[in-house]
Amino acid sequence: MSSAAPKPRLNSVFKQLMSIHWWMAMCYLLLLLSGQIMAELQGEVSFRELLFAAHKSVGVLVLLLLGWRVYLLLRVWGRKYSKHLPKFTKNWYFTTALHTVLYLMMFAVPLSGYWLSNAYHANNISFFGLPMPDLFPVSSEAAAQAGAAHSQTSKAFAILICVHFICQYKVVKANWRRLSAWVIKLRKN
Repeated sequence: MSSAAPKPRLNSVFKQLMSIHWWMAMCYLLLLLSGQIMAELQGEVSFRELLFAAHKSVGVLVLLLLGWRVYLLLRVWGRKYSKHLPKFTKNWYFTTALHTVLYLMMFAVPLSGYWLSNAYHANNISFFGLPMPDLFPVSSEAAAQAGAAHSQTSKAFAILICVHFICQYKVVKANWRRLSAWVIKLRKN
């Protein structure tokens, strides 16, 4: 009589971490695309205020998700590295450095956007209608600096996302196959 292998837990911390990864990836893609559209808007456009409000709300959302993600990441690391230390190879150092910079950019981009919004005028950010506190003072000199910081960090972050995408090519390819199979299955039904 053989005993069945234990079923993996459906609510494992790693699965939660990966779920937040993909939610944040969608949010950052939305932020990068809407930010590009906002930068190219000329004059008064009917949806301008709605686009800016949505962009700011999603920016606050990614800051909240980042906090939750870091908490889960620390739990995963605690479990993983309490059993054995990693092999300190060149690949490990590169991957760790890339992910560290990605996490810093995940924080820097929305924070610089928050600074930019606060620099123009007080009470300028809401989280889907809920007013958020001002973290930075109103300052016309700071607005120019904040605008440059937000623009440059966004561009650098987009480049790092591309590097991450290339480094994770096998994962991207496997996910693409799963998504394609799912779409084909939906079309048959």
